[in-house]
This record gives sequence, structure tokens and C-alpha cells, in this order.
Amino acid sequence: MCSGQKRSEPGRPLVSIITAVRNSEALLEKTILSIVSQRYDNLEYIIIDGASTDGSIEIIRKYPNAIDYWISEPDQGIYEAWNKGLLASNGDWIGFLGAGDTYHKDAIENYINIILKNGEKNLEYISSKSELISGKDKVIRTIGSGWQWKRFKKYMNVAHVGSLHHKSLFQKYGYFDPSYNICGDYEFLLRSRENLIAGYIDKVTTRMRSGGISQNSNQALKEAMRAKIETGKRRKSVCTIEMGIAWVKFQVRSVAHSINDK
Repeated sequence: MCSGQKRSEPGRPLVSIITAVRNSEALLEKTILSIVSQRYDNLEYIIIDGASTDGSIEIIRKYPNAIDYWISEPDQGIYEAWNKGLLASNGDWIGFLGAGDTYHKDAIENYINIILKNGEKNLEYISSKSELISGKDKVIRTIGSGWQWKRFKKYMNVAHVGSLHHKSLFQKYGYFDPSYNICGDYEFLLRSRENLIAGYIDKVTTRMRSGGISQNSNQALKEAMRAKIETGKRRKSVCTIEMGIAWVKFQVRSVAHSINDK
């Protein structure tokens, strides 16, 4: 379902934001409203719904002027949904925002300022910081640092939520691998290896809700290890050690989270 095609304009590149959702009635509207409130207005908003059986579709239908394209049908998970969104997108820059995650009002404006300022560098990817919040809307911690291959090949040090990808990345490296359930975004960015031309905004632009699929530590760690070995071409023995270290850090953070959220 589409309300008309948008285009980039001189000095105003079109940004496509894609949200994958399934049965997130309690969270989706907050995400939509964060798109509506953006100061930068050359936006295309796409929602891919995985055949929700709750009230998610009714919420989507409330915002026909804010949502440029949406579809509701069964899918194999978040990365197949993102791929559908990519096929429907027209933007030069593309971002992904989960149901329940939100942009700060100046988020996209900040990204555009960096893009225009560094136009001659032909940036392919831009990330920033994100606040990880609890179910009670308390900030647990701030995540996200600048992309550096030496760090990224070991662990996902960038905050992917809210990051912008130039469309050329998908033309060059293909779409997301739907065989991943959690770490398909990490695997995708590993494909470029040290060749990625990345920018960074040293400020918080998004809030990401804790407890989503990416918080499943065991599966996430196993998928990240698979991506590092298969796509990053790193040794299994080294990746196993890194996975052990990451597991310990996750357990420590989980304990601290439980204490702070009481």
C-alpha cells in the first residue's frame, strides 16, 4: 500500500526508514510518532508487518499521511522483512527502527548535516549513540561508538538502531541474510571488511528498548561467532575466546540491569 513515490532533492536527500513489526500493538505507535516529529521532513516511512494478530494493523491505519508504504503478510523474521522494505524503498539513505524504538526529534537532521558536510567523502554508513532503556523507560546504558574495523571484526561496537546506510551498500553487497535471526545486521556490515567508508555522530539520536530479540544472549553470541567466521574470515579458536568474554560481560550487565531497574 503506497501513497506515492518521494524523491531526493538538491541538498535534501530522501531518507527511507523501515520498521519491521509483528504483534507490537503496545509499542508501535510510539515509534511512528517519533518519525512524525522529525525536524527533517524529506522522509519515506515503510512498515513491514509479519501478519500481526493483535491491534498493530489498526495502529498503522491511523497514520496514512505518515506511512508511505506498508504491507502485512507472513515472513521468516526481521531480516526478510527488512529486505522487503529495501525493495519498496526509494531513499538514497536507509535506516531501520524497531517497534518500540524511537528517534530524538533532531536525529535525522543530525545525520543529514553530517552527510552534507562530508559529501566529498562519499560516506556509505553513519552511526551514532543510542540509549538502551528498560520496560520502565529507565536508561540502562548508552551504546555505540565510531566504526573501526579492528574493533568491529571482534564485536558489534556500533549502534545499528537508527544508523543510516547509503543505498550503494546494498547494491554492492546484497541484502540481509534471512538465515540469521538476530545478527544479520552485523553479518551484513562485516561483508565490507576494512573498506567501509563510515561516519559517526558523537551524540545520542535514538532510544532502543531492552528485551527485544537482540537481547537473547546465547543465540546472539552464537550467530555473531558464525558471522565472524563465515563472513569475517576469522579463526574459530579466536572467535570462541571472544564469545566467552562477551558472555561474561553480558552476565555482569544483566545483574546490574536487574538491580537498577528495581
